[in-house]
Amino acid sequence: MKVLRKERGYSQVKMQMLTGIDQSDYSKIESGKRNMTFEQCRRVALTLETSMDYLAGLTDEQQPYPPKSRTVTEHL
Repeated sequence: MKVLRKERGYSQVKMQMLTGIDQSDYSKIESGKRNMTFEQCRRVALTLETSMDYLAGLTDEQQPYPPKSRTVTEHL
């Protein structure tokens, strides 16, 4: 996460603003002192333009998956 964050030029404070995760919590997550919740992982993945699988170490592919196609009824 730290590498991706720095590649994008984001500080931990910027990540707080973009994800809503408190900077001190984000720092602990990044250093491995705390685990992310599912929702935090989703927010970080979206912000860093990667997949949750990449953040979890399940794939080496950094690129996010293509967005899901939605029908009109799914939006309702």
